[in-house]
This record gives sequence, C-alpha cells and structure tokens, in this order.
Amino acid sequence: MKKANMILSHLSSQPQFKSLKRQECYQKYINLLSHKWQKAVAFVYIKDETLFIAVTHPGFKMELNYNRDLLKSLLMQLNTYDASCQKMTADKVVVFHSKYHAMPEEKAFCSTVPHYHERSSGTFDIPADEKLKEAFERIKTLISCKQ
Repeated sequence: MKKANMILSHLSSQPQFKSLKRQECYQKYINLLSHKWQKAVAFVYIKDETLFIAVTHPGFKMELNYNRDLLKSLLMQLNTYDASCQKMTADKVVVFHSKYHAMPEEKAFCSTVPHYHERSSGTFDIPADEKLKEAFERIKTLISCKQ
C-alpha cells in the first residue's frame, strides 16, 4: 500500500506540477530563517534571477534590507545542500511590504472566567429551625436547577 508522501512526491515530480516542487523549496527557504523572520515573511518567490520576499509589516522590510547578504547566502546554501532546490538561484534580493499575507493560525480560545460543574447532589440534613430550614430549601432548589 502506498503512503501519502510517496504519492505526493510522485505527483510533484511530474512536469505539470513543477510549481508544487518550487513551492516546497520556498517553504524550506523560509524555514531556514530565524523564528522572528519566519513570522515576518508572508511569501517568497523567484523571478528573473531575483529573490522577492514579501513581509507583513514595513518595519520588517527595513530589517531584512540590512541583511540582504545573509538572505542570499541562505539561498546559496539551500542550493548546495538540497538537490531538489538546485534551480533556485538569485543574483538580487528585493524585500517589499505586502498587504496580502498568509492566513494566521487560529489560536486556542481561552476563557478567563472559570466554569465549574456542580458537584453537590443537594441531599443533606435539614435543621429543625424554620429560618435555617427555608435557607437550606432554597439552596437545595438552586443545586437541583444547576444539574
């Protein structure tokens, strides 16, 4: 029986799906960056021997512009160490701000108000005093309503 990754690798090796292979290389390149820069990069593509890096905020654009040499060297290292990404070559690096970026991952919703389940069953000894008896009956009805 074939595994899913085997089927996907077979499909991506066919010529009509060469963009899948390219996209996989782009994702490998983004994963080589530091965690802070991974969050900053929206998407990456190569066109006419130029590496285009789209960032999510203009502040990241300035920071990545100062590190163009590092970005280019990471691409060269990816070319030399990964045989499937050898066609990814670039002479220039262009960093630009894009309003279109990847969908943010959904975070787990955390409620700040704790909600507890009622653990009492409402059966307890009722005292003989009338005032206390009324209070206990009200408590008993409240507990039975919560269940």
